[in-house]
Amino acid sequence: MRRLTFILILLVVMARPAFPQNIKLPNVSGQFYDADPKKLSQNLEAYLKDADTVAVEDDVQIVIAPHAGYVYSGPVAGYSFKAASQKQFKTIVILAPSHFYGFAGASVWSQGGFQTPLGTVAVDEEFAQKLSAVDQQFAFDAQAYQKEHSLEVEIPFLQKTFMDFKIVPVILGQMSYASCQKLAVALDQLIGKRSDVLVVVSSDMSHYHQGAAARAMDAITLASIEKLDAAVLYQQCRMGKMEMCGFVPVTTALLLAQSRGLQAKVLKYAHSGDITGDNSRVVGYSSVIFYKSHLSGQETKGNAVSVLNLEQKKQLLTLARQTIENYVTEHKVKNIQIDDARLSYPQGAFVTIHKNGQLRGCIGHIVSDEPLQKTVRDMAIAAATQDPRFSAVRAEELKSIDLEISVLSRPWRIKDIGEIQMGVHGVIISKGRAHGVFLPQVATETQWSKEKFLSELCSQKANLPANCWQDPATHIEIFTADVFGERELL
Repeated sequence: MRRLTFILILLVVMARPAFPQNIKLPNVSGQFYDADPKKLSQNLEAYLKDADTVAVEDDVQIVIAPHAGYVYSGPVAGYSFKAASQKQFKTIVILAPSHFYGFAGASVWSQGGFQTPLGTVAVDEEFAQKLSAVDQQFAFDAQAYQKEHSLEVEIPFLQKTFMDFKIVPVILGQMSYASCQKLAVALDQLIGKRSDVLVVVSSDMSHYHQGAAARAMDAITLASIEKLDAAVLYQQCRMGKMEMCGFVPVTTALLLAQSRGLQAKVLKYAHSGDITGDNSRVVGYSSVIFYKSHLSGQETKGNAVSVLNLEQKKQLLTLARQTIENYVTEHKVKNIQIDDARLSYPQGAFVTIHKNGQLRGCIGHIVSDEPLQKTVRDMAIAAATQDPRFSAVRAEELKSIDLEISVLSRPWRIKDIGEIQMGVHGVIISKGRAHGVFLPQVATETQWSKEKFLSELCSQKANLPANCWQDPATHIEIFTADVFGERELL
């Protein structure tokens, strides 16, 4: 009987929540932000007031905001929350990285609430429990919340900006790209057609570089975010070529934005040196919004690449693969039509073929009057059979090649090479009848300096003197590209 009583007591103890009444008390109140409610409220009001109001075509659905101490990151975070404040939300999902506890997957807090000096915010238990039930890797792990600040610091901003809302707290640990995709799909399905759900992504940017170096690195990272290039961001952060402590939640957000057909816009960037005056070892902060545009299905304003969602990218890759296989094995061009208005919009594109990590063919059109899907189909055949540097792809090679597609913006001429962002802009050099082009990923793959990049473009691609880019008679144009491949998406 005593043994049975002991077991029952043990089970009761084990069943207790990790936090009393499932209310999470703050970890960094009085450290990252003021513990006094009045002073905290005044600080938040100042950050929101000083942020510029940004007009967007439609409603904001996702924001990225930093999570450092408010004295450093508060002025930047204010831009995200002010932009989102144009409407009210009933459910706010917070995706934040784990800094202190290593674990695989995501920990979804599904009961109770979170307390700050401004009060307690309730958890949307129905949404949270549905999300945690999607996969066992999304189950609650209390240790993820014991010391973490990245999720907590977003809540006072939400309390000051919105009314009558509930939160879905999610701390993300170590996750593969496939796991990020699974979480993005789950969120997309749970949000569905609801217009009252906001996703807040918590992340700082590069850490402890000299100010100018940090700004340059973060510019490339933000360009990938604006292109919704989830695969590149994830890979480059894993390799250390880009830096975001929250790159896993940001990758998830980019995949979600693709699925929901959103546009991205960087509102504000700064680093800690802008506040302290010490530029020796800085941390970068950014404000980014993702919103629905009425320009969906057409090219965006200016020179930016029109956004393709995840399904459209997969359709183009499948089209390119099927076209090459049909042409190589049957010597026929099959008319494969995709019923998607966006893919019928005229746009330039390149198709690149790799075999065992080595280039096997690459051909494209910078500008095309043909529908994008037809351009991709034709360039797939050309890359496989017409690149003068290589022999035609043979049937026995089909299983060992992988494809990459670059969908291009219209190019625009520049007068100063300072406008070129390495890894972001493709470059066209032309003089007389000679011309050459490098896609943006050439800079990422080679890690050349800008001068080396331009010299190689002149000599390799345009057959001009290596210093032709310095000649005032040489035309230099740049463009952006939405780059995606089979390795990441299929």
